Amino acid sequence: MFSGIDEVDWASMEHAYGPADDVPELLRGLASADPAEREAALDGMYGAVHHQGDVYACTLACIPFLFELVVDPGVQDRGGVVELLTSIGGFDLDEDDEAEIDEDEIEGAANYAMAAAAVTAGAGVFFELIADEDPGVRLAAPLALATLHRHPVRVLALLRERLPVEPDEEVRLALVEAAGRVALRHRPLAERVGKWLGLLATRADSPGLRLAALAQLARCSPDGLPGDVVPVVSGLLREMRSVPEESGDRGDGGEHAPPKGIAAREDDEREPGPDAAPDAEPVDPELVKPGEQAGSETVEAVQAVDLDPPASAEAGRGDHVATPTLVGQLRSLYAQENAGRGAPWAADLLRTLHVGLDDRVGDRTALLADQLRSPDRRQRIDAVRMSGGLIRAWRGPYDELVALVGEQLSDPEPRLAEAASHVLEELFGLAAPAADALAARLAADPGSWVKTWASGPPGLSSTVKALARLGDARAVPALAAALELPQVAHDVGFAVGHLGATARPLAGALRRRLAEVELDEDAYDRASPLLAGLTALRAGEAAPEVLRMLRGVPEYRGEWLRTAALRALGAFGPAAREAVPELRALVRRPGTASATEAAEALWAVSGDAEAVLPVLIEGLQSDQVHDRRAAAVALGALGPRAAVVAPRLRGLLAHEELWLRVDAAIALWEVSGRTRETVAALLTAWEQNRHVRVRVAECLARMGPVPEGSAAAHVLRSELVSVRRHNAMDGGYGSHDIHEDEKLLALCRQALRGTGKGSTS
Repeated sequence: MFSGIDEVDWASMEHAYGPADDVPELLRGLASADPAEREAALDGMYGAVHHQGDVYACTLACIPFLFELVVDPGVQDRGGVVELLTSIGGFDLDEDDEAEIDEDEIEGAANYAMAAAAVTAGAGVFFELIADEDPGVRLAAPLALATLHRHPVRVLALLRERLPVEPDEEVRLALVEAAGRVALRHRPLAERVGKWLGLLATRADSPGLRLAALAQLARCSPDGLPGDVVPVVSGLLREMRSVPEESGDRGDGGEHAPPKGIAAREDDEREPGPDAAPDAEPVDPELVKPGEQAGSETVEAVQAVDLDPPASAEAGRGDHVATPTLVGQLRSLYAQENAGRGAPWAADLLRTLHVGLDDRVGDRTALLADQLRSPDRRQRIDAVRMSGGLIRAWRGPYDELVALVGEQLSDPEPRLAEAASHVLEELFGLAAPAADALAARLAADPGSWVKTWASGPPGLSSTVKALARLGDARAVPALAAALELPQVAHDVGFAVGHLGATARPLAGALRRRLAEVELDEDAYDRASPLLAGLTALRAGEAAPEVLRMLRGVPEYRGEWLRTAALRALGAFGPAAREAVPELRALVRRPGTASATEAAEALWAVSGDAEAVLPVLIEGLQSDQVHDRRAAAVALGALGPRAAVVAPRLRGLLAHEELWLRVDAAIALWEVSGRTRETVAALLTAWEQNRHVRVRVAECLARMGPVPEGSAAAHVLRSELVSVRRHNAMDGGYGSHDIHEDEKLLALCRQALRGTGKGSTS
């Protein structure tokens, strides 16, 4: 094995973490008899050689040796190597991608193409592996064939031929999933696959297989779904709960699943990550050919197979060894999550079904509501998480679903209650049907109000945040308790902001704790949540404490602390008059960010337009886009008193930075009262970048009423009838996405009702 591996000049190549001279050791590790060494090697391949799906020269050089591994029956855990090859060779570069490639990306694109060609050329070996003695190999081979082989008709024939004789339930599900993948990649075959899946959905010998067929049918041929899909799926779930676990089902946690998740599958409705969209608002301190045409083919139902005992897909994979690798950690977490579960794949099937149902929000809501009423806690945990994904991406009436999620808060299973509170935390106003359940959970466990961590500041629990984001006064005692801790939770200020006037009793504690903050290098971390809370409450009585911050800002993060203090003083308005001397001193440093911020605060406190206008005009000419945006916003706050800057703002409507164009357009309307050019610029930005829509709608709502039949009315009504949330992302999400989208909808309605102060005509 590995003939010629030492003749490859690995040292001349690189992977994600430097020279690739360690790759031969990783390849040999994949063939090791030691399970821990095999797992560490696989983790190394994903972590360095195929880092986040990248293909390097060393990745290409590995391909022949990976094929040697998968065809050698003496190598254990070959299923993981099959999955690795599938990921390396399964990248499709379509025409749109090719058109967007720049010079710096040419080499990477060429590597993807060469990897696809090399792995596809060897994909014939997977035909043999689909009947391999190792169930782990049989589990990985169907998707490899569906993804990589050039002859999809042959692949489909093999998948159907294998299904009736495959003894392992999860491998049978993989065969069905692979058929769905073929249909998606080769659309001329979709009708043929859809007919077969439709028969499986009604005649297969196990409820899991029927559910798998429905899930794939939803993805590749949704018109073939039964009209009563909700009761059908609900019945299958009940049947799966009532049937005793069979020896062919994996009930030990499904250790094979996590590696597949490292290279994310295209049918995943991904769980929230913190990634911001590339076109989101900047924040200052997100080739396969169509294949052969389908011909006529007889579609047969799956025959029941009774082999005793059926082999488990877990058999022959080697013992699971806990290792400090990514793969090891994922496997351990997956095993812990699914311990004792008879069908750990059921949640994956349901997620796939939901992705296929797409914008059928009513059907998806009904499915989840039924699942949330299940006596099976694991099904309810899955349903809670999927409910979060549904609400995050799609608009709809969710009161019943949210109330059912709220009911899970009282369950004694901590994972279920925690999952429910995390989902409710993201819903803001939509969590109202669960308000009483949140308050009851809060009252029942005061010790969980604040979460502490091994490193970093403490934070409020999801339950506290969810209740506070509803503006519910029952969250106030938890915030008061958080303010008495040695270190205040970092998100207290934001919670106070959502509570508004109901949190006014906390002003004294916020002020007292701010007075205790030492002006050292930790000052910003300790003061920022307190300043945020006082700003939200407009607690002008705290001006002396805020002034102490402003006067004594330390060097470390001093600019951040100064910004927070100036925002607080501006929010206090005339109640902060004692700060005027300091503010006037800061505006004498024109052209700086602090001068613009101080000018904005000085205007709010004193109303002295003559003092701040020159500073803001100079800020409008800054080299930094962020500073120019801040100056434009501040000038807009001056209204007609800043009318002299209208020509400068008009000139910015053609600036290359979209967010600056939006801010300038809004400020132009605020200082001039002229709407025609402002609305035109805002509607152009609306179409160019969905993330500006809330800001644009805010302005249109203040202008109102939007004339019937106008371009603005058409845009707003189109937004209101869209089922997809404007900021929904396929590869990530933000914790405030639902709130921002609901805010957009409310602003659109307000603009159309015409409750603003002007006219967009």
